[in-house]
Amino acid sequence: MTLTQAITVVSDADGRLEPRVAGSSVCVAAVVDACHEMTIDAGLAHLDIPDLDRTTLEPVLTYCAQELCIANEASCPGCLRRMETEGIGSLDDFVARHREIVIADGEVRVTGNGERTLHTESLKTLAENWSGEKYWYWARRVIRKLRHGIRRAQKQGEAFADEGESPAVILMEPQLADNIGMVARAMANFGLDTLRLVTPRDGWPNEKVRIAASGANFVIDEGTAFPLLEGAIGDLNWLAATTARQRDLLKPVMTPVEAIAEMRTRIARGERCGVLFGRERSGLSTAEVSNADALVMIPVNKHFASLNLAQAVLIFGYEWMRTSEAQSLGRVTTYEAPIMAGLNLRDDRLATKKELLGLFGHLEAELERLGFFNPPERRPAMVSNLRTMLSRMGPTEQEVRTLRGIVATLAQGKGPGRKPPS
Repeated sequence: MTLTQAITVVSDADGRLEPRVAGSSVCVAAVVDACHEMTIDAGLAHLDIPDLDRTTLEPVLTYCAQELCIANEASCPGCLRRMETEGIGSLDDFVARHREIVIADGEVRVTGNGERTLHTESLKTLAENWSGEKYWYWARRVIRKLRHGIRRAQKQGEAFADEGESPAVILMEPQLADNIGMVARAMANFGLDTLRLVTPRDGWPNEKVRIAASGANFVIDEGTAFPLLEGAIGDLNWLAATTARQRDLLKPVMTPVEAIAEMRTRIARGERCGVLFGRERSGLSTAEVSNADALVMIPVNKHFASLNLAQAVLIFGYEWMRTSEAQSLGRVTTYEAPIMAGLNLRDDRLATKKELLGLFGHLEAELERLGFFNPPERRPAMVSNLRTMLSRMGPTEQEVRTLRGIVATLAQGKGPGRKPPS
């Protein structure tokens, strides 16, 4: 089934164009919502649309994922796009478009100047959801699960954050599929989910990219290609451009650490940010850099400053992840729990002072018996040195027991080698 066969654009009761599944009255957003919230098979069973199954579902999802509704000047109920097309930019605008908004059981009602009535469970829900959902983002996730399955998607990663919560990585006219794949892998490693390509030389999508991506398929599946730089950066509020060359432009120059700090501050305010990387061979032109709000220059050897494209993205991604509260030291699996830097005792614990004193007494008694403290007047200094050395180790409870076993074996022997009493 093609996109043309899968989707029909019709007018709703208010005269607004709405994309629906062909042969039904179900809008595209309802399909995306059901398959995203219920799993694909449960969602399809709930919708019960004739001829819509796993085989025919992908064109419907693709229509939403690629935001083709914009070209059709259509939108779905509850979608952020509808709010944008209707010029609703605030909660006040939203309320004004309704005749009445009924909260919970109706004891609280908010009135406006429109004709429609809306029911919502609480004022908090209204404040959180009035602007609509990003169904196109959900559609991309469902496509990934449809193509690769949930288990495979989990093994190969999934988006680290919701859309807009991490900076977009924009590649200017990338030439090699291998480089794009390695960029996707670096992005997946460090929580950068949004990949945008400006006129990739070998076209997009490109299956050769997946080989170099080593499983970072979710980044590739949701990656978007643009014919012009303006399209790739159009929705951003703040853009940084990477460069190894000094530019004759009056723009702030930042290290990756400084740029990441700036982006985190802006993203926390609801702004969208991105970082632009240049061509493998020639980097970015001055005209392209002029679109940026700041330049990012990575500390390098001044006599050899050129970085591979994926290396540059990886360094930027590392700095991004390093400041994330959700970072992990290494992988976390069913059998591997998250760990912190430093000594991880797992099921063991540090020895108590009582246990250490027991070790000291045991060791010193055996050394005394075997004539180690000689001459006798040196005994206090030698005991002090032994206790300082063993205390500095910070042994665990298990290690103290092991050391006491070693002392006992050296002093008395064990098994066939046990010494007869003297």
